[in-house]
Amino acid sequence: MAVSRRRGPLTAVAAVMATAALTMGLTTGCDAVNKALDCVQTADSIADGVTDLQQAVENAANDPTQADASLDSIEKNLRKIGDKTDDADVNKAVDHLDQAVRNVRTAIKNGDHTPDVSPVTDAAGELTKVCTS
Repeated sequence: MAVSRRRGPLTAVAAVMATAALTMGLTTGCDAVNKALDCVQTADSIADGVTDLQQAVENAANDPTQADASLDSIEKNLRKIGDKTDDADVNKAVDHLDQAVRNVRTAIKNGDHTPDVSPVTDAAGELTKVCTS
C-alpha cells in the first residue's frame, strides 16, 4: 500500500504536467491554424478586390474612381496579412502584390485609363498559393 501512495502524487503531477504540455501544444497548433485561416480568408478578400479592380479598369470610362477604391481595398487587406504573419514566404508574396498594386496606381495617376492588371492578378494568385500551402 505504501508504494501506491507514493505513485499517487507522482502520477497526479505527471498527469498535470502532461495536460499542461498537451494544452500548450494544442494552443500553439491552434495559433498556427488560426493564422493560416486568417491568411486564406484575407487572400480570398484580396482575390475579390482583384476581380473588382479588373472590372473597374474595364469600366474606367464610366467611373475612374472605382479603380482607386479597388486598389485601396487590396492594400487594406495586404496590411491585415502583413500584420498577422511572420512567415517569410507570405511576407514576400505580400510585398510582391503590394508592388504590383503601386505600379497600377502609378499608371492610373500617369493617365493610363486601362493599366495592365495582370501583375496584380498573378501576385494575388501567388499569395493565395502561399497561404494554402
